[in-house]
This record gives sequence, C-alpha cells and structure tokens, in this order.
Amino acid sequence: MNIRNYAVVTGAYWAFTLTDGALRLLVLLHFFNLGYSPVQLAFLFLFYEFFGIVTNLLGGWIASRMGLRVTLLSGLMLQVAALGLLSLLNPAWPEWGSVAYVMAAQALSGIAKDLTKMSSKSAIKVLVPDDAKGVLFKWVAILTGSKNALKGVGFFLGGFLLGTMGFEGSLYLMAGVLLVIWAESWIALPANMGQAKTKVGFKQLFSKTHEINVLSAARLFLFGARDIWFVVGVPVFLEGTLGWSFSQVGTFMALWVIGYGILQSITPNLLRGKHPGGTTAAVSAFALAIVAAAVPLSFGWGASPGIVLVAGLAVFGAVFALNSAVHSFLILDYTDGDKVALNVGFYYMANAGGRLIGCLLSGILYQVAGLPGCLWGAFAFALISALIALGLPKTATL
Repeated sequence: MNIRNYAVVTGAYWAFTLTDGALRLLVLLHFFNLGYSPVQLAFLFLFYEFFGIVTNLLGGWIASRMGLRVTLLSGLMLQVAALGLLSLLNPAWPEWGSVAYVMAAQALSGIAKDLTKMSSKSAIKVLVPDDAKGVLFKWVAILTGSKNALKGVGFFLGGFLLGTMGFEGSLYLMAGVLLVIWAESWIALPANMGQAKTKVGFKQLFSKTHEINVLSAARLFLFGARDIWFVVGVPVFLEGTLGWSFSQVGTFMALWVIGYGILQSITPNLLRGKHPGGTTAAVSAFALAIVAAAVPLSFGWGASPGIVLVAGLAVFGAVFALNSAVHSFLILDYTDGDKVALNVGFYYMANAGGRLIGCLLSGILYQVAGLPGCLWGAFAFALISALIALGLPKTATL
C-alpha cells in the first residue's frame, strides 16, 4: 500500500470534513440569529442534499475517465468557492434573494462534499493490493469513522469560530486552510490515480453488477432509516418537548456523530479482523430495525422519554456504525479497481438519495405522528434494507 498517497488523500478529506461540519453549523446559527424561520432554514440545505445525488453519479464517471486526483482537487476548490460566495452575502438584500443566494452556494458545497468523499474512498481501493481484504476493511473503516468523528468536531468548530471570528472571518479562515490543502494535494498525488485503463461510456453509469445494485438499494434505505428520525425528529423533540437549550441539542448531536465515527473506525476489531459479507450486512440491518422499534415501544410502556431517547439513540448509533462500516467495505470489495470510481459514485448516489428521502420524511412524519412516527419510519426503512441485503452473496465470515 502506498502510505504516502493514502496520507495525502486522508488529510485532504479530514480538512474538508472539518470545514463541512463547521459550515453547516455556521449557516444554521447565523441565519437563525437573523430571524429566519425553520422552513427557510431547511430550504438553505435543500440543494446541498439534492446535488449530492447528481454529483455522485456523474462524479464517478468523470473520475473513471480523468482520474481521482481531478475530482478530489475539484471538490476542494469548489468548497473554497462556496465559502467565498457566502462571505459576499449582503445583509441589505431582500430575504428571498438571500435565501436563493445561500441555496446556490450550498449547492456548490454539496457538490464539493460528494466529489471529495467519492474520491477519497475510491482511492483506498486503488492504493490497497487486491489480495489484502483485511487491510482494505481496516483502512476503509478508519477513513469512514474518522470522517464522521471529525464532522462532529466540525460542529464544535463552527460554533467556536462564529463566536470568536464572526461569520465572514470564519469563512475566510476555512477557505485559506483549504487552499493550502489543495496546493499540497495537487503537488503530491499522481495524475492518473484511479483512472480507468479503457474508455468508459456514459451508458455504463447505470450498467452495474447484481451485487452493486443490491448493495446500493440497501444503502438507500439504511441511510433513510437514520435521517428519518435524526434530521428533524430528534433535535425538535429535544428542544420542543424536553426543553433542552440549543447548545445542549447541538452538543448532544455532535457527540453522537463523534461516537458513531469512533465505533465505525474500530468495527474491524469488533469483527476480530474478519472481513464481512452479505450475511453480515443483512443481520446487522435486522438488528438496527429491532433497535428502532424498541424505542417507540418503550415510550408506550411509560418509560421516561428523555432516558429512552438518549439511550436508544446511543444504541442505534452503535448498530448503525457497524452497518455503515460493513457497507463501505462491501462496495469496494465488489468492484474492480479499474471501475472503482464509477461504482462508488453510483453507490453514494443511492446514499444521497436515502438522506434526501429521510430528511423529507423526518419533517412529514414528525408533523403527522410525532417522534414515534419517525421511529416507526426508521424501523420500516431498516427492515427493508435488511430484506434487500439478503440478496447479497452469502460470503460472510461472521
């Protein structure tokens, strides 16, 4: 394995992840302080999620033709552009104009995020030998887990920067750091990293193996299961029903993401070094469905909502971390190194689709049926993910 290239790719992904987490909190808190309604705040992030679907599909095709270095560097530079555009926001603009402008900037940030993520995770397949599945599982878990932990740190960073440097100053600082990372990556990474040896046609975007199609479908419902209750249901319930302050809600959510990321990183140790297969993916998704159902059932039994929610979310996060780490390994295990960017892009398109659907259902279900409705929605999506995963090759060692 080329440790130097892995370190460069991972370092770039870490830096981007910190700015991505910080930017989400910066935008949310800044515009909340300006008096924006919850609906307007939600619209600020709509394009961020939507363009992830398009980016993952086309980004993988572009990377297979031009190399992962191009897409990684493009992702970093687009984030710099998004930060720069947000710094030009004028408070004197009409509210509708500001919302449209921020949505456009957030669209760039969403494109940047998924280009960078797809490039970084695809690069591991290129850098690890084909016969080293144990090493592949280990490094995929470390990269994925550390990304989520750092995104939680980014939430803290965003709040700290907003309080000490203000909105514009925070954006300038993050853009400057990313420019330095971009320059170092441009110099260090090989030009043809991840580039397909044969020309990839556009029709191959949707021409996938059975295993990749099944895993992508399972991934869509897996991440939908998380966001159905995590995006809107949990923070609104903690603040509106349990009376938590904004800082308490933000801290809890950040700690949840950090803990979830740490568990992802150590998943290979939990599986005792064995690389997982389709059976592992199905069993872990069934376990997630059980956890999702246990929480609303506990509400019905008269247990304390606060204790049940915090404990349930902790267990859900642990089981979800196992699911996510297994999926992240399988997508690389199922694809040839020559087509890794194309297949990983398709897979993360499904991932983005699950986040978008989960985000929308989170608001709808919470408004119609409260937090229990979100939880039962999560149960349904986790169960569907498990049933789909039964169609994966039964090559599990667990």
